[in-house]
Amino acid sequence: MRRAALALLMLAAGQAHAADTPVVPAFTEETKTSGIDSVYTGQWQYMVGGGAAAFDCNGDGFEDVLIAGGEMPAAFYVNRSARGGALTFAKQQSGLEFDAMTGAYPIDIDGDGIMDVVVLRVGENIVMKGKGDCQFTRANEDWGFAGGDGWSTAYAATWEKGNQWPTIAIGNYIDRAQELEPWGSCTPNVMQRPKPGAKGFDAPVALTPSYCPLSMLFTDWNNSGTADLRMANDREYYEGGQEQMWQVRPGQPPKLYTKEDGWAYLRIWGMGIAGYDLDGDGYQEYAITSMADNKLQTLKEPPKDGGAAKPTFKDVAWPKGVTAHRPFTGDDLKPSTAWHIDFQDVNNDGLADIFIAKGNVSEMPDFAMKDPNNLLVQARDGTFIEMADKAGVASTETARGGVLTDFNLDGLVDLLVVNRYAPTQLWRNVTPGAGNWIEVKLQQPGGNVNAIGAMVEVKTELGRQAREVVSGGGHVSGQSGWVHFGIGDAKQAEVRVRWPGEDWGKPMTVDANGFAVLDKAKAAAEAWTPNR
Repeated sequence: MRRAALALLMLAAGQAHAADTPVVPAFTEETKTSGIDSVYTGQWQYMVGGGAAAFDCNGDGFEDVLIAGGEMPAAFYVNRSARGGALTFAKQQSGLEFDAMTGAYPIDIDGDGIMDVVVLRVGENIVMKGKGDCQFTRANEDWGFAGGDGWSTAYAATWEKGNQWPTIAIGNYIDRAQELEPWGSCTPNVMQRPKPGAKGFDAPVALTPSYCPLSMLFTDWNNSGTADLRMANDREYYEGGQEQMWQVRPGQPPKLYTKEDGWAYLRIWGMGIAGYDLDGDGYQEYAITSMADNKLQTLKEPPKDGGAAKPTFKDVAWPKGVTAHRPFTGDDLKPSTAWHIDFQDVNNDGLADIFIAKGNVSEMPDFAMKDPNNLLVQARDGTFIEMADKAGVASTETARGGVLTDFNLDGLVDLLVVNRYAPTQLWRNVTPGAGNWIEVKLQQPGGNVNAIGAMVEVKTELGRQAREVVSGGGHVSGQSGWVHFGIGDAKQAEVRVRWPGEDWGKPMTVDANGFAVLDKAKAAAEAWTPNR
């Protein structure tokens, strides 16, 4: 009897362990058959950058793609994929085919329901107004947007309370007019707010000191209802700098958080940034990529009893298993160089996973040349397991930017990665045994029609998930469209939205394996179905 009981206990423990092991994601590369043939090229002024933007510009629900070309013209591709089918794109002239492009971000600037695009360049940055049917026209002069003449490598946007137009921040790299040896200074970063009482933008305001950011993110880190501006700064090209966060309050000049405010000194080769509430405590964690020293930050002391949070973060990358500081496979064991980063649930088990694009800057001898991308899959205990090789996405091309989104609307997140001097790669997610999912899209009245700055919360028996709707982050790569959540075996999910600057709305029920438009004015979730 005792042996039988012990055997049953061991069997139950083994079953529990198996249940806690994440489903291994699977991707199939469809680069050669997809119709995408873009390459990011260029010498030293293009050693950073190399991004992509994914967004629906023709109203069919499928996300189209703009890919930076560096010295070569950018390329725009219309999504022709069938739902659940192979990833298929067709190159089309759109007006976005600029040379000297480092990256781009989609955003509906004028609130007309048609997506616009902010184009980052070595030279003048350009805002392109969407005209519909994937056609765009220059709007710098009409909207008072100051394009500058820098080397732009970061972007973020938010809607400050009471404004119909966004506030846009642009991050600039080293001063191209100065000698590189010794390292030159960083061109000042700028922020443009809306012009009071009129459409368009006011004169830009310098955000100095500036330390060569490679990523920016407006984020409501303390749940105050107002987003502040985080910057991931590249320590290679400045002296005395550090990671930064600016306090941004309506009607007030931006103010840099300091040690006295609780901001902890951190100096890394900051390259990409992304946020997600991983532990369900209501406050986001932030992942920051670097060279051999990736970070995962969480609030050191979340406030209690309604108190105010201080901007003091602690690093939990090591215990969570996300340092990703060296190649995890192959024989090139020098330190890694990490760029684009994003949180997405690639196996639909209700836990956010992490993708990191990797690639040497420019044959730097002290860093790995064969540096595979990472796909860190989250386990139930909150740690992460490397599965890029098992999933089939451990490319060792020289990666930069990227996009993780559901290109063929089958409920599985696909992957696009921009490479330097090699073709952009595209993988379709074909994970067997993946869980159920929901995808939602927000809309609200007023200028901020896509509710940038909202927090979306999803609850099932698996627990709570939450992510912020942002315009910015990653590395020179942006996405605007369906917000994806895996929900495991759940048949429904309870969804709430904390609309920008407001309290949480009422819960809405969304059925599994479907799309829903969450309309603030109607306080309802309206089902949507692809037409192909």
